[in-house]
Parts: sequence; structure tokens; C-alpha cells
Amino acid sequence: MGFKIFVVAMMVGFIAAAQISLASTVPAFLWAPGFSSVESKESVNYQIMSPKDLANSVLSQGGWSDLLCSERKNERPVDLAVVFVGRELHSSDVAGNKHADPALLNLLKDSFTKSNFSMAFPYVATSEEETMENLLVSSFKEACGHGLGVANVAFLESCSIEGGDFQKLANLHSVHDHLVSRMEKRTKGETDLVVLCHGGFQSLKELDQPFPESEILTEVMSSVEQSGAKYAALYVSDPFKSIHYPGYRELERFLADDTAKNGSASPKVCDEVCQLKSSLLEGVLVGIVLLLILVSGLCCMMGIDTPTRFEAPQEN
Repeated sequence: MGFKIFVVAMMVGFIAAAQISLASTVPAFLWAPGFSSVESKESVNYQIMSPKDLANSVLSQGGWSDLLCSERKNERPVDLAVVFVGRELHSSDVAGNKHADPALLNLLKDSFTKSNFSMAFPYVATSEEETMENLLVSSFKEACGHGLGVANVAFLESCSIEGGDFQKLANLHSVHDHLVSRMEKRTKGETDLVVLCHGGFQSLKELDQPFPESEILTEVMSSVEQSGAKYAALYVSDPFKSIHYPGYRELERFLADDTAKNGSASPKVCDEVCQLKSSLLEGVLVGIVLLLILVSGLCCMMGIDTPTRFEAPQEN
């Protein structure tokens, strides 16, 4: 009986550990239409990897070393490398979670299956100290050895990337204009890197409501295709940073609203009725705690098996 309980407990522990692993990891997808520098068309890496391992796999297995690091510019197969950091998907969502956006999943699925080359990384561990975009870019620079060998690096203002003299893009329109401008100015053999993070795109009709991630990714890919550039795209999710690192526009709006409310509203003071209610509430809580202690003590005393009679000592 004890062995069966132990086995059940171990199974529950493994299931809980698997759920925790799925909840703390995120998926990543790499695809490149017309990218034929590698032999494999579709592949899936089921290992749990860090963002640095993901960057190394993208460079080595995904062929991005020829785009970001190689000095042979005339032989580069694509003109643009796009990194899109989302905020919605977890690893469990790819396995069929009903809470995930079906439009986003279908978009990633179509991009994965219809491209000449594609890779999937279902389990990428996130970091609580750094953002995903900063880890990826720094890992790219570290793996290349002498920094990034691209012609231009641009990122959205909602992204948190440290170091480097990179061009900042304000919104989706700026992204579209940047792609068109770079397509006209880029010389043959050069590759650009664009890093986009969901959270900096706001709806024009409802400023408090951001665009869905599926619509943003669709617009970005449409702008890339309209520019006529040959591209390779990397999508990776980082939903945990949507709480710790909100977009600067949302934070600025929140602080402004809070300042306005504090300035217009009169300060609230606890009057006599408020103090009486608080005192009564404190007394009730103290009484409940004392009652719990009393009941616990009585239960402990009742559980002690003390004999009611004692035998008299026998005389020799």
C-alpha cells in the first residue's frame, strides 16, 4: 500500500513538474521563404534551451551566421533578417491550449509549413533579469566574435536592447517606411537586422487597446513582402516581460492619469465612523484567532490518551 502511494505521489510530481516547465517556457519559430543555403526544410528541436542556445542554433543550424556574421556579403542569400518578440504564447499554447489566439497560431503554422526552410523550438526558457530581445542580440554579437556584420540594425522603441548605436523606430508606419527606404539604399550583398517587440503598437481607434499580435505580425510580414526584400524571420515569445517591462506609452499614460486623479480628488480621511469600524474589525479578527487557538488546544488535549485510573502499588 505504501509503495502504491509513493508511485502515485511521484507521478503527480512529474506531472506538476511538466506543467511548470510548459508554463515557464516559450516557443520560437524560424522560417525563410526562398532561403536554400541549408539542406533541411523543416525541423523541430524539442530540447529545453536558453535564449543564448536559441541564438546559437539560429546562427549555426538556421544559417543566420551567413547573414549576421559572414564577411562574404556578395554571397548572402537574403536582404533582411527580422526578429519579432511576441508577448502572448507559452509552450503549452502550441500543444493546443484553448486560451491561445487561433489566428496567431495559424499564422505561425502557415509560415512554418509554406516556407522553403523552417525550424521550431517549442521549449525556450525565459530570463527574469533580461528581456528576450536583449539576450538574443547580445548572443548574436558574442557568437559572431567581432560584432554584427550587418549593414543596418533597427529596433522598435518598445524593445529593451542595451548598447550599440542602433536606429529606433516609433511605430508600425515607421517600420514600413524604414523597410522601403532601406530597400532603395541597400547595396547588393548587404543584410539588415530589424528587431520588433509587441507592445509598441497602439490602435488608432482605441488608444487604450493594443492591436492583436496576429494582426501586427501580419502587417509586418506584409510590409516586408511589399518591399520586395528576401527575408528570414524569427518569432519568439516573451510573455513574462509584458508585466515587468510595459511599453513606455502605456506607462506614461498610466502615470499621467494617476497624477491627474490625485490632483483633482480630495484626500480621504478616516473619520470617527471609519475608526470605529476598523476597531471592530480588528477585534473580530483577534477573537477569531484566539478561538482557533482555543479549539486547537482542546483538540490536542482530547487526543492525549491519559488513563482514568491508576493501579495501587503492590505491597511486598
